[in-house]
Amino acid sequence: MNANSETEQIRKTKRLTTILLVAVITSAVLAVAVVALLVNIMERKQEARNPFYRVVDLNDETVDPDVWGKNFPLQYEGYKQTVDMVHTRYGGSEAVPRTPTEADPRSIVARSKLEEDPKLKKIWAGYAFAADFREERGHAYMLDDQTFTARQQAAPQPGTCLHCHASVYVPYKKAGNGDLIKGFELFNQMPFAEARKLVTHPVSCIDCHDSQTMELRVTRPGFIEGIRTLKASQGVQNYDVNTMASRQEMRSFVCGQCHVEYYFKGPEKRLVYPWSNGLKVDQIYDYYQKVGHKDWIHAETGASVLKAQHPEFEMWNQGIHARSGVACADCHMPYKREGAFKISDHHVRSPLLNLNRACQTCHKWPEAELQARVLTIQERTFELRNAAMTALTELIADIKTAREAGLAQETLERSWEFQRRAQFYVDFVESENSMGFHAPQEAARILALSIDHARQGQIVLRSSVSAK
Repeated sequence: MNANSETEQIRKTKRLTTILLVAVITSAVLAVAVVALLVNIMERKQEARNPFYRVVDLNDETVDPDVWGKNFPLQYEGYKQTVDMVHTRYGGSEAVPRTPTEADPRSIVARSKLEEDPKLKKIWAGYAFAADFREERGHAYMLDDQTFTARQQAAPQPGTCLHCHASVYVPYKKAGNGDLIKGFELFNQMPFAEARKLVTHPVSCIDCHDSQTMELRVTRPGFIEGIRTLKASQGVQNYDVNTMASRQEMRSFVCGQCHVEYYFKGPEKRLVYPWSNGLKVDQIYDYYQKVGHKDWIHAETGASVLKAQHPEFEMWNQGIHARSGVACADCHMPYKREGAFKISDHHVRSPLLNLNRACQTCHKWPEAELQARVLTIQERTFELRNAAMTALTELIADIKTAREAGLAQETLERSWEFQRRAQFYVDFVESENSMGFHAPQEAARILALSIDHARQGQIVLRSSVSAK
Protein backbone atom coordinates (compact mmCIF):
# COMPACT_ATOMS: atom_id res chain seq x y z
CA MET A 1 0.00 0.00 0.00
CA ASN A 2 1.51 3.29 -1.05
CA ALA A 3 1.37 6.55 0.89
CA ASN A 4 -1.52 7.95 -1.13
CA SER A 5 -3.68 4.91 -0.42
CA GLU A 6 -2.95 5.12 3.29
CA THR A 7 -3.88 8.83 3.35
CA GLU A 8 -7.18 8.15 1.54
CA GLN A 9 -8.02 5.36 3.97
CA ILE A 10 -7.42 7.68 6.92
CA ARG A 11 -9.69 10.30 5.37
CA LYS A 12 -12.47 7.77 4.82
CA THR A 13 -12.14 6.60 8.42
CA LYS A 14 -12.35 10.15 9.72
CA ARG A 15 -15.40 10.90 7.56
CA LEU A 16 -17.12 7.74 8.76
CA THR A 17 -16.31 8.59 12.35
CA THR A 18 -17.67 12.13 11.89
CA ILE A 19 -20.86 10.83 10.29
CA LEU A 20 -21.37 8.33 13.09
CA LEU A 21 -20.73 11.02 15.70
CA VAL A 22 -23.21 13.41 14.06
CA ALA A 23 -25.75 10.60 13.85
CA VAL A 24 -25.31 9.78 17.55
CA ILE A 25 -25.61 13.44 18.55
CA THR A 26 -28.63 13.96 16.30
CA SER A 27 -30.29 10.85 17.70
CA ALA A 28 -29.61 12.04 21.22
CA VAL A 29 -31.04 15.49 20.48
CA LEU A 30 -34.11 13.96 18.85
CA ALA A 31 -34.55 11.62 21.80
CA VAL A 32 -34.34 14.52 24.22
CA ALA A 33 -36.81 16.51 22.11
CA VAL A 34 -39.25 13.59 21.95
CA VAL A 35 -38.98 13.07 25.69
CA ALA A 36 -39.53 16.81 26.28
CA LEU A 37 -42.55 16.74 23.97
CA LEU A 38 -44.03 13.76 25.74
CA VAL A 39 -43.41 15.36 29.12
CA ASN A 40 -45.08 18.57 27.89
CA ILE A 41 -48.06 16.63 26.58
CA MET A 42 -48.38 14.80 29.88
CA GLU A 43 -48.16 18.10 31.78
CA ARG A 44 -50.82 19.67 29.56
CA LYS A 45 -53.08 16.65 29.99
CA GLN A 46 -52.56 16.89 33.73
CA GLU A 47 -53.40 20.60 33.61
CA ALA A 48 -56.56 19.83 31.66
CA ARG A 49 -57.56 17.26 34.30
CA ASN A 50 -57.19 19.95 36.97
CA PRO A 51 -58.89 23.07 35.59
CA PHE A 52 -58.21 25.01 38.78
CA TYR A 53 -55.95 24.92 41.79
CA ARG A 54 -57.55 24.98 45.21
CA VAL A 55 -55.43 27.71 46.71
CA VAL A 56 -58.28 28.78 48.98
CA ASP A 57 -61.45 27.05 50.10
CA LEU A 58 -64.65 28.43 48.65
CA ASN A 59 -68.13 27.97 50.07
CA ASP A 60 -71.67 29.19 49.47
CA GLU A 61 -70.95 32.41 51.35
CA THR A 62 -67.77 33.47 49.51
CA VAL A 63 -68.91 36.69 47.84
CA ASP A 64 -65.60 38.46 47.23
CA PRO A 65 -64.42 37.81 43.62
CA ASP A 66 -60.81 38.45 44.72
CA VAL A 67 -60.98 35.23 46.74
CA TRP A 68 -62.37 33.24 43.81
CA GLY A 69 -59.62 34.75 41.70
CA LYS A 70 -56.95 32.91 43.69
CA ASN A 71 -58.33 29.62 42.37
CA PHE A 72 -59.34 30.96 38.96
CA PRO A 73 -56.76 33.61 38.01
CA LEU A 74 -57.42 33.39 34.24
CA GLN A 75 -61.15 33.99 34.58
CA TYR A 76 -60.56 36.66 37.22
CA GLU A 77 -58.25 38.64 34.95
CA GLY A 78 -61.06 38.81 32.38
CA TYR A 79 -63.59 39.78 35.05
CA LYS A 80 -61.42 42.72 36.11
CA GLN A 81 -61.28 43.97 32.51
CA THR A 82 -64.96 44.88 32.62
CA VAL A 83 -63.73 48.27 33.83
CA ASP A 84 -62.80 48.99 30.20
CA MET A 85 -64.88 51.69 28.54
CA VAL A 86 -64.88 51.26 24.76
CA HIS A 87 -67.52 52.85 22.57
CA THR A 88 -69.00 51.07 19.57
CA ARG A 89 -71.24 53.00 17.21
CA TYR A 90 -74.44 52.07 19.02
CA GLY A 91 -73.28 50.85 22.40
CA GLY A 92 -70.74 51.10 25.18
CA SER A 93 -69.36 54.39 26.31
CA GLU A 94 -66.30 56.53 26.27
CA ALA A 95 -65.22 57.84 29.65
CA VAL A 96 -66.59 61.28 30.52
CA PRO A 97 -64.69 63.02 33.36
CA ARG A 98 -66.64 64.70 36.15
CA THR A 99 -65.77 66.46 39.37
CA PRO A 100 -66.48 64.17 42.33
CA THR A 101 -68.79 65.44 45.04
CA GLU A 102 -69.68 64.18 48.49
CA ALA A 103 -72.97 62.87 47.10
CA ASP A 104 -71.36 61.27 44.03
CA PRO A 105 -67.66 60.33 44.30
CA ARG A 106 -67.39 59.12 40.68
CA SER A 107 -64.68 60.87 38.67
CA ILE A 108 -65.65 59.09 35.44
CA VAL A 109 -69.16 58.49 34.08
CA ALA A 110 -70.70 57.38 30.81
CA ARG A 111 -72.13 59.75 28.23
CA SER A 112 -75.64 61.06 28.79
CA LYS A 113 -78.20 59.70 26.35
CA LEU A 114 -80.52 62.54 27.33
CA GLU A 115 -78.02 65.05 25.98
CA GLU A 116 -77.57 63.01 22.80
CA ASP A 117 -81.32 62.82 22.16
CA PRO A 118 -83.52 65.37 24.01
CA LYS A 119 -86.65 63.59 22.73
CA LEU A 120 -86.09 61.07 25.52
CA LYS A 121 -86.83 63.75 28.13
CA LYS A 122 -90.19 64.48 26.50
CA ILE A 123 -91.04 60.77 26.28
CA TRP A 124 -90.17 60.21 29.96
CA ALA A 125 -91.56 63.52 31.27
CA GLY A 126 -92.45 63.15 34.93
CA TYR A 127 -90.35 59.99 35.41
CA ALA A 128 -86.94 59.59 37.02
CA PHE A 129 -85.31 58.54 33.73
CA ALA A 130 -85.87 62.08 32.46
CA ALA A 131 -83.35 63.19 35.12
CA ASP A 132 -80.54 60.77 34.25
CA PHE A 133 -80.05 58.12 31.59
CA ARG A 134 -76.56 57.21 30.38
CA GLU A 135 -74.79 54.86 28.02
CA GLU A 136 -74.28 51.38 29.40
CA ARG A 137 -70.95 50.48 31.02
CA GLY A 138 -69.30 47.19 32.02
CA HIS A 139 -70.30 45.00 34.96
CA ALA A 140 -67.63 46.61 37.11
CA TYR A 141 -69.76 49.78 37.29
CA MET A 142 -73.21 48.28 37.70
CA LEU A 143 -73.47 48.89 41.46
CA ASP A 144 -71.91 52.36 41.61
CA ASP A 145 -73.88 53.63 38.62
CA GLN A 146 -77.16 52.57 40.25
CA THR A 147 -76.13 53.94 43.63
CA PHE A 148 -75.15 57.38 42.37
CA THR A 149 -77.50 57.97 39.46
CA ALA A 150 -79.47 61.21 39.67
CA ARG A 151 -82.60 59.05 39.48
CA GLN A 152 -82.06 58.31 43.17
CA GLN A 153 -82.64 62.00 43.94
CA ALA A 154 -85.46 62.42 41.40
CA ALA A 155 -87.60 59.70 42.98
CA PRO A 156 -87.10 57.23 45.84
CA GLN A 157 -85.73 53.94 44.53
CA PRO A 158 -86.57 50.63 46.24
CA GLY A 159 -84.15 47.91 47.34
CA THR A 160 -85.60 45.85 44.49
CA CYS A 161 -83.11 47.54 42.13
CA LEU A 162 -80.23 45.66 43.75
CA HIS A 163 -81.59 42.37 42.38
CA CYS A 164 -79.70 43.13 39.15
CA HIS A 165 -77.13 45.69 40.28
CA ALA A 166 -75.30 43.83 43.03
CA SER A 167 -74.13 40.44 44.19
CA VAL A 168 -77.26 39.64 46.20
CA TYR A 169 -77.28 35.85 46.55
CA VAL A 170 -75.56 35.78 49.94
CA PRO A 171 -77.22 39.00 51.25
CA TYR A 172 -80.63 37.60 50.30
CA LYS A 173 -79.96 34.35 52.14
CA LYS A 174 -78.66 36.16 55.20
CA ALA A 175 -81.67 38.49 55.28
CA GLY A 176 -84.00 35.50 54.95
CA ASN A 177 -82.15 33.36 57.52
CA GLY A 178 -81.19 30.92 54.79
CA ASP A 179 -84.35 31.39 52.71
CA LEU A 180 -83.41 33.01 49.38
CA ILE A 181 -86.97 34.00 48.41
CA LYS A 182 -87.79 35.43 51.83
CA GLY A 183 -84.62 37.53 51.78
CA PHE A 184 -85.45 38.71 48.27
CA GLU A 185 -88.91 39.84 49.41
CA LEU A 186 -87.46 41.69 52.41
CA PHE A 187 -84.95 43.53 50.21
CA ASN A 188 -87.70 44.59 47.80
CA GLN A 189 -89.53 46.42 50.57
CA MET A 190 -86.50 48.34 51.82
CA PRO A 191 -85.58 51.82 50.61
CA PHE A 192 -82.61 51.58 48.26
CA ALA A 193 -80.24 53.40 50.62
CA GLU A 194 -81.02 50.96 53.43
CA ALA A 195 -80.68 47.86 51.24
CA ARG A 196 -77.47 49.23 49.70
CA LYS A 197 -75.72 48.93 53.07
CA LEU A 198 -76.20 45.15 52.94
CA VAL A 199 -74.33 44.55 49.67
CA THR A 200 -70.67 45.04 48.79
CA HIS A 201 -69.91 43.89 45.26
CA PRO A 202 -71.36 44.12 41.76
CA VAL A 203 -72.17 40.80 40.11
CA SER A 204 -69.69 38.23 41.39
CA CYS A 205 -68.62 34.66 40.69
CA ILE A 206 -71.03 33.22 43.25
CA ASP A 207 -74.02 34.70 41.41
CA CYS A 208 -73.50 32.36 38.45
CA HIS A 209 -71.39 29.45 39.76
CA ASP A 210 -71.70 26.76 42.40
CA SER A 211 -68.70 27.20 44.70
CA GLN A 212 -67.96 23.46 44.89
CA THR A 213 -68.63 22.18 41.36
CA MET A 214 -68.29 25.44 39.38
CA GLU A 215 -71.47 24.47 37.52
CA LEU A 216 -73.56 27.34 36.22
CA ARG A 217 -76.61 28.17 38.29
CA VAL A 218 -79.35 30.78 38.50
CA THR A 219 -79.48 32.61 41.83
CA ARG A 220 -81.85 35.48 41.04
CA PRO A 221 -85.38 34.84 42.37
CA GLY A 222 -86.91 37.04 39.67
CA PHE A 223 -85.66 34.74 36.94
CA ILE A 224 -86.34 31.54 38.88
CA GLU A 225 -89.99 32.56 39.20
CA GLY A 226 -90.22 34.18 35.77
CA ILE A 227 -88.94 31.20 33.80
CA ARG A 228 -91.20 28.89 35.81
CA THR A 229 -94.17 31.06 34.82
CA LEU A 230 -93.07 31.10 31.17
CA LYS A 231 -92.63 27.31 31.07
CA ALA A 232 -96.04 26.83 32.69
CA SER A 233 -97.60 28.85 29.84
CA GLN A 234 -95.90 26.37 27.48
CA GLY A 235 -97.30 23.35 29.33
CA VAL A 236 -94.29 22.55 31.53
CA GLN A 237 -95.36 22.65 35.16
CA ASN A 238 -93.13 23.22 38.21
CA TYR A 239 -90.08 24.04 36.11
CA ASP A 240 -86.87 24.20 38.15
CA VAL A 241 -84.26 26.01 36.11
CA ASN A 242 -81.31 24.72 38.14
CA THR A 243 -82.17 21.06 37.68
CA MET A 244 -84.05 20.98 34.38
CA ALA A 245 -82.14 23.37 32.09
CA SER A 246 -79.37 22.08 29.82
CA ARG A 247 -75.85 23.41 30.13
CA GLN A 248 -76.20 25.36 26.89
CA GLU A 249 -79.46 26.89 28.10
CA MET A 250 -77.74 27.90 31.32
CA ARG A 251 -75.16 29.82 29.27
CA SER A 252 -78.03 32.17 28.42
CA PHE A 253 -80.14 31.87 31.55
CA VAL A 254 -77.39 33.18 33.84
CA CYS A 255 -77.36 36.33 31.67
CA GLY A 256 -81.15 36.43 31.48
CA GLN A 257 -81.24 36.71 35.27
CA CYS A 258 -80.84 40.46 34.84
CA HIS A 259 -80.96 41.47 31.17
CA VAL A 260 -84.76 41.39 31.06
CA GLU A 261 -87.98 43.40 31.19
CA TYR A 262 -89.57 43.57 34.64
CA TYR A 263 -91.81 45.61 36.89
CA PHE A 264 -92.33 46.27 40.60
CA LYS A 265 -95.61 44.77 41.74
CA GLY A 266 -97.71 46.44 44.42
CA PRO A 267 -96.67 48.56 47.39
CA GLU A 268 -94.22 45.84 48.43
CA LYS A 269 -92.28 46.53 45.17
CA ARG A 270 -91.98 42.83 44.43
CA LEU A 271 -89.92 42.20 41.32
CA VAL A 272 -91.87 40.32 38.63
CA TYR A 273 -90.87 39.24 35.13
CA PRO A 274 -94.10 39.61 33.06
CA TRP A 275 -93.79 36.37 31.10
CA SER A 276 -97.06 34.55 31.76
CA ASN A 277 -98.20 35.19 28.16
CA GLY A 278 -94.77 34.83 26.53
CA LEU A 279 -91.67 36.88 25.77
CA LYS A 280 -92.81 39.02 22.82
CA VAL A 281 -93.49 42.70 23.35
CA ASP A 282 -97.18 42.23 22.44
CA GLN A 283 -97.56 39.46 25.01
CA ILE A 284 -95.86 41.51 27.71
CA TYR A 285 -97.97 44.55 26.88
CA ASP A 286 -101.15 42.44 27.09
CA TYR A 287 -100.01 41.21 30.51
CA TYR A 288 -99.61 44.79 31.74
CA GLN A 289 -103.04 45.63 30.37
CA LYS A 290 -104.57 42.70 32.21
CA VAL A 291 -103.01 43.53 35.59
CA GLY A 292 -103.51 47.28 35.12
CA HIS A 293 -99.90 48.18 35.71
CA LYS A 294 -98.46 51.62 35.03
CA ASP A 295 -95.02 52.99 35.82
CA TRP A 296 -96.11 56.64 36.04
CA ILE A 297 -98.51 59.30 34.79
CA HIS A 298 -96.97 61.22 31.91
CA ALA A 299 -96.39 64.80 33.04
CA GLU A 300 -97.43 66.44 29.76
CA THR A 301 -100.32 64.27 28.61
CA GLY A 302 -101.76 62.61 31.73
CA ALA A 303 -101.49 59.14 30.17
CA SER A 304 -100.75 56.06 32.30
CA VAL A 305 -97.54 54.86 30.67
CA LEU A 306 -94.93 52.13 30.88
CA LYS A 307 -91.13 52.16 31.02
CA ALA A 308 -89.40 49.25 29.31
CA GLN A 309 -86.20 48.18 31.01
CA HIS A 310 -83.45 46.19 29.25
CA PRO A 311 -85.13 43.24 27.49
CA GLU A 312 -82.08 41.66 25.88
CA PHE A 313 -83.19 38.16 26.89
CA GLU A 314 -86.65 38.63 25.41
CA MET A 315 -85.35 40.07 22.12
CA TRP A 316 -82.57 37.48 21.79
CA ASN A 317 -85.25 34.81 22.08
CA GLN A 318 -86.90 36.18 18.91
CA GLY A 319 -83.70 36.09 16.84
CA ILE A 320 -81.84 33.63 14.61
CA HIS A 321 -79.06 33.02 17.12
CA ALA A 322 -81.46 31.77 19.79
CA ARG A 323 -83.25 29.57 17.24
CA SER A 324 -79.87 28.15 16.23
CA GLY A 325 -78.92 27.25 19.79
CA VAL A 326 -76.36 30.02 20.19
CA ALA A 327 -76.16 31.21 23.80
CA CYS A 328 -75.43 34.68 25.12
CA ALA A 329 -72.06 33.50 26.42
CA ASP A 330 -71.05 32.13 23.01
CA CYS A 331 -70.84 35.71 21.69
CA HIS A 332 -70.29 37.87 24.76
CA MET A 333 -68.02 35.42 26.64
CA PRO A 334 -66.59 33.24 23.86
CA TYR A 335 -64.23 30.36 24.61
CA LYS A 336 -60.52 30.99 24.41
CA ARG A 337 -57.34 28.94 24.91
CA GLU A 338 -54.94 29.70 27.73
CA GLY A 339 -52.25 27.01 27.57
CA ALA A 340 -54.03 23.71 28.02
CA PHE A 341 -57.12 25.44 29.34
CA LYS A 342 -60.27 26.20 27.38
CA ILE A 343 -62.13 28.87 29.30
CA SER A 344 -64.95 31.35 28.78
CA ASP A 345 -63.66 34.88 28.40
CA HIS A 346 -64.97 36.70 31.47
CA HIS A 347 -64.27 40.08 29.90
CA VAL A 348 -67.96 40.44 29.07
CA ARG A 349 -68.31 42.92 26.20
CA SER A 350 -69.75 43.63 22.78
CA PRO A 351 -68.89 40.94 20.20
CA LEU A 352 -67.89 43.80 17.89
CA LEU A 353 -64.82 44.25 20.08
CA ASN A 354 -63.90 40.58 19.78
CA LEU A 355 -65.00 39.52 16.29
CA ASN A 356 -62.39 36.83 15.85
CA ARG A 357 -63.56 34.63 18.70
CA ALA A 358 -67.11 35.92 19.07
CA CYS A 359 -68.19 35.67 15.43
CA GLN A 360 -65.62 34.00 13.20
CA THR A 361 -65.88 30.70 15.05
CA CYS A 362 -69.12 30.17 13.12
CA HIS A 363 -69.05 32.81 10.38
CA LYS A 364 -66.06 32.29 8.08
CA TRP A 365 -65.97 35.82 6.71
CA PRO A 366 -63.41 38.61 7.11
CA GLU A 367 -63.83 40.80 10.18
CA ALA A 368 -64.57 43.86 8.05
CA GLU A 369 -67.43 42.02 6.33
CA LEU A 370 -68.93 40.83 9.61
CA GLN A 371 -68.69 44.26 11.17
CA ALA A 372 -70.34 45.82 8.11
CA ARG A 373 -73.25 43.37 8.37
CA VAL A 374 -73.83 44.22 12.03
CA LEU A 375 -73.61 47.96 11.45
CA THR A 376 -76.04 47.76 8.53
CA ILE A 377 -78.61 46.10 10.79
CA GLN A 378 -78.02 48.65 13.53
CA GLU A 379 -78.11 51.66 11.20
CA ARG A 380 -81.46 50.55 9.75
CA THR A 381 -82.86 49.92 13.22
CA PHE A 382 -81.63 53.32 14.40
CA GLU A 383 -83.31 55.01 11.46
CA LEU A 384 -86.61 53.32 12.33
CA ARG A 385 -86.09 54.15 16.00
CA ASN A 386 -85.69 57.82 15.13
CA ALA A 387 -88.88 57.75 13.05
CA ALA A 388 -90.76 56.12 15.95
CA MET A 389 -89.37 58.66 18.42
CA THR A 390 -90.47 61.52 16.18
CA ALA A 391 -93.96 60.09 15.74
CA LEU A 392 -94.31 59.57 19.51
CA THR A 393 -93.11 63.05 20.50
CA GLU A 394 -95.47 64.58 17.95
CA LEU A 395 -98.36 62.61 19.46
CA ILE A 396 -97.34 63.77 22.94
CA ALA A 397 -97.30 67.39 21.74
CA ASP A 398 -100.73 66.98 20.15
CA ILE A 399 -102.23 65.39 23.26
CA LYS A 400 -100.77 68.14 25.43
CA THR A 401 -102.32 70.80 23.19
CA ALA A 402 -105.68 69.01 23.08
CA ARG A 403 -105.68 68.55 26.84
CA GLU A 404 -104.98 72.22 27.45
CA ALA A 405 -107.76 73.09 25.01
CA GLY A 406 -110.24 71.06 27.04
CA LEU A 407 -110.81 68.18 24.62
CA ALA A 408 -113.39 65.63 25.75
CA GLN A 409 -112.09 63.12 28.30
CA GLU A 410 -113.27 60.16 26.20
CA THR A 411 -111.17 61.29 23.24
CA LEU A 412 -108.16 61.94 25.46
CA GLU A 413 -108.40 58.46 26.91
CA ARG A 414 -108.43 56.93 23.42
CA SER A 415 -105.32 58.92 22.50
CA TRP A 416 -103.68 57.92 25.80
CA GLU A 417 -104.03 54.26 24.90
CA PHE A 418 -102.22 54.86 21.62
CA GLN A 419 -99.49 56.79 23.43
CA ARG A 420 -99.12 54.03 26.04
CA ARG A 421 -98.63 51.32 23.42
CA ALA A 422 -96.47 53.41 21.05
CA GLN A 423 -94.26 54.50 23.93
CA PHE A 424 -93.75 51.02 25.36
CA TYR A 425 -92.96 49.57 21.94
CA VAL A 426 -90.31 52.11 20.95
CA ASP A 427 -88.83 51.97 24.45
CA PHE A 428 -88.62 48.19 24.19
CA VAL A 429 -86.12 48.62 21.35
CA GLU A 430 -84.46 51.75 22.73
CA SER A 431 -83.66 50.16 26.08
CA GLU A 432 -82.56 46.84 24.55
CA ASN A 433 -78.81 47.15 24.14
CA SER A 434 -78.20 45.61 20.71
CA MET A 435 -79.85 48.29 18.55
CA GLY A 436 -81.85 45.59 16.80
CA PHE A 437 -79.08 43.07 16.22
CA HIS A 438 -80.45 40.37 18.54
CA ALA A 439 -83.60 40.11 16.41
CA PRO A 440 -83.53 42.48 13.41
CA GLN A 441 -86.92 41.64 11.93
CA GLU A 442 -88.63 41.69 15.32
CA ALA A 443 -87.09 45.06 16.15
CA ALA A 444 -88.28 46.46 12.80
CA ARG A 445 -91.78 45.06 13.41
CA ILE A 446 -91.97 46.61 16.88
CA LEU A 447 -90.81 50.03 15.67
CA ALA A 448 -93.21 49.97 12.72
CA LEU A 449 -96.09 49.23 15.10
CA SER A 450 -94.93 52.02 17.40
CA ILE A 451 -95.03 54.48 14.51
CA ASP A 452 -98.48 53.23 13.50
CA HIS A 453 -99.90 53.56 17.03
CA ALA A 454 -98.51 57.09 17.40
CA ARG A 455 -100.02 58.19 14.09
CA GLN A 456 -103.35 56.53 14.95
CA GLY A 457 -103.36 58.53 18.17
CA GLN A 458 -102.94 61.71 16.19
CA ILE A 459 -105.79 60.70 13.88
CA VAL A 460 -108.08 60.25 16.90
CA LEU A 461 -107.28 63.77 18.07
CA ARG A 462 -107.63 65.39 14.66
CA SER A 463 -110.83 63.54 13.84
CA SER A 464 -112.35 64.81 17.06
CA VAL A 465 -111.34 68.40 16.28
CA SER A 466 -112.67 68.10 12.73
CA ALA A 467 -116.00 66.77 13.99
CA LYS A 468 -116.65 69.90 16.01
